[in-house]
Amino acid sequence: MKRIQERTQSLYWRQLFVTAGMVLLTLCLLGASFFSLSYNYARGQQGEEIASKARVMSQLSLSYLENGRYLDIEDLQDDLDFQRLASFAAIVSDVHFLICDTEGHVLLSTDETLDGKTVTVPPERTARILEHGSASWRDDLGGVYPQKRFSVGVAAVNPVTMEQVGEVVAVSTLASLDSMWQGFIGLFFMTAFVVLMIAFMASSVTAMRQVKPIREMVEATRRYAEGDFDIRMNDYGRNDEVGELAASFNAMAESLQQTERQRREFIANISHELKTPMTTIAGYTDAILDGAIPPENEKQYLRIISGESRRLSRLVRRMLDVSQLQAIDPLRSGAHFDLCESMRRVLISMEKKITDRELDVEANIPEGPILVLGDNDLITQVIYNLLENAAKFAYKGSTLYLGLTLRDGRAHVTVRNCGDTIPAAELPQLFERFHKSDKSRSEDKDGVGLGLYIVKTILEQHKERINVTSESGVTTFSFSLTTK
Repeated sequence: MKRIQERTQSLYWRQLFVTAGMVLLTLCLLGASFFSLSYNYARGQQGEEIASKARVMSQLSLSYLENGRYLDIEDLQDDLDFQRLASFAAIVSDVHFLICDTEGHVLLSTDETLDGKTVTVPPERTARILEHGSASWRDDLGGVYPQKRFSVGVAAVNPVTMEQVGEVVAVSTLASLDSMWQGFIGLFFMTAFVVLMIAFMASSVTAMRQVKPIREMVEATRRYAEGDFDIRMNDYGRNDEVGELAASFNAMAESLQQTERQRREFIANISHELKTPMTTIAGYTDAILDGAIPPENEKQYLRIISGESRRLSRLVRRMLDVSQLQAIDPLRSGAHFDLCESMRRVLISMEKKITDRELDVEANIPEGPILVLGDNDLITQVIYNLLENAAKFAYKGSTLYLGLTLRDGRAHVTVRNCGDTIPAAELPQLFERFHKSDKSRSEDKDGVGLGLYIVKTILEQHKERINVTSESGVTTFSFSLTTK
């Protein structure tokens, strides 16, 4: 039992973790995709803005770049004015400007952290700027900054001579981009946590709803294996596959319970039927062997023993017949036979029994052939059993009726006799194995209680049913067959 619970629990946790994992993976993929798109878009937009500011600064710094290396004392005021202009532009633009010559040496910087330092833009960056006119990158500018920063370099070109006189590098602090990224990370993790908790609870409830019926089915199967067929599954009002499976389990339990009940009844009935002749045989045999029966009476009791032996043989033979009947399909071949001819043969074979009972016969059988679907021998056995049963319990001197009519494309066979009325409560039991009413037990000494059960079994194999009524001493058996 512990092992079964562990298996169901593993199924529960496996489904729970798979669902939660899929939700988490989806969130991660969506978050990564959204961040990548938004970050690249923001970076592109900011890059365009910084590049535009760098171009303006490159125009403003043309004069400085052309004369900066050879600055005279008279131009000192102009140099200070330009520095103030560059610092003001840096404050307004939220970027730092590095004004460099064509070799990448920084001549002027608006970043106070670089004051007193000799700064040179990496040669590969300078080469790209001068070759393409502009370039953007994200690095620490050759170790100048402690962290990577976004930079845009623009070549300064004299509009008259079209000569490159230097370059302007605009370095962003990435404060806005980093704050957006940090805000997005916080929002993403908070949203992911909430969604993951909701998915976890929802998948937990769903997994439990799916595993609980399985646990009940495992328990029910164990109970079935122990022979307890009273347990039933709860479908919890579900119309899905689990509900269908629960309904199938309950149908299986009903079938198993009915089979078990029939098995027990069969064992009880067969034990009863076998016990009587075997007791008689053993009792009289022992009496003869012990000399309790006079020699002149031995032949009489031997006849009784012989009769009981034959009855025991008939019982076993009938049981074998029932077993064989349940294993065949009479409709598989699709053959047809003349039902009228079969009924006439039954009447002829029953002539002696009918005469011994001093009965009259009213036969209503059409002269022409009526072809019906089924097995000729089995249907003949049905008619014979019904007519024999009717003759056995009919009043002496009464009339037996055997008729055949066509109605709604079907052949209806009727067997009727006049005798004791069968109680309505006992009618459904007539076709059970080994069933005998109190009246039949006193009159039917040689019967084994399987005749009508064989009738019902044969007709069920033909997908047909038999009906019986008993009123005012008239008992009627009727069944129908499909015509050609």
